[in-house]
Amino acid sequence: MAKNIVYFDLETQKSAEEVGGWGNISKMGMSIGVTYNTTRGEYRIYGEPQVNDLITELQRADLVVGFNNLRFDYEVLHGYTALDLSQVPTLDMLVELQNTLGHRLSLDAIATATFGVEKTAEGLQAIRWFKEGRLAEIAEYCCYDVKITKLVHEYGAQHKQLHYANKFGKKLTVPVKW
Repeated sequence: MAKNIVYFDLETQKSAEEVGGWGNISKMGMSIGVTYNTTRGEYRIYGEPQVNDLITELQRADLVVGFNNLRFDYEVLHGYTALDLSQVPTLDMLVELQNTLGHRLSLDAIATATFGVEKTAEGLQAIRWFKEGRLAEIAEYCCYDVKITKLVHEYGAQHKQLHYANKFGKKLTVPVKW
C-alpha cells in the first residue's frame, strides 16, 4: 500500500512584527492552510474555522512534507492545539537542506533553478490580502506553494539531488536523501 504523503503549507493573519517577534509565531493566526494528499490525489483548502480538520489530516499522514513547516507552520498551528505536531512524521526540506549545506535556502531559489518557475507572491503579501478579505488570492498562492513543495520533493526523491541558485545567481546542486 502506498504511503499517504501530505504536502502542506499555510499563511498567517499577522506578521512577526505584529505579534511581538518571531518568538510568538503561535500568535500569528492561520488565514489559509492547504494540503495535497497523495491518497486522495487532491488539494484541500482550510480556513481558520477548519483548522482542527487540517490538524487531523496532518496527524493521519504517513509523512507530512513541507518547507520550514517544523519551525513555522507547526508553530502557527500550536496556537490552536495542545498537540505536539513535531511528533507527526515530517520531512521539513528546509531543515534537511540546511543540515547538508550549512545555510538556509528559499523554496524560490530551488524552484527557479530546478524548474524555472518562481513563487507567485510572498508571505507579507498574503497578510495584506487577509486584511483586505481576499482569501481566494491567499488560497491560490498557498496551493501554488504546495504544488512547488510537492514537485521539489518528488524531484529530489527521483534524482537524489536538487538545484538551487546561490546569492550570486550561480546554479549549484545539493544531494538529498529522501
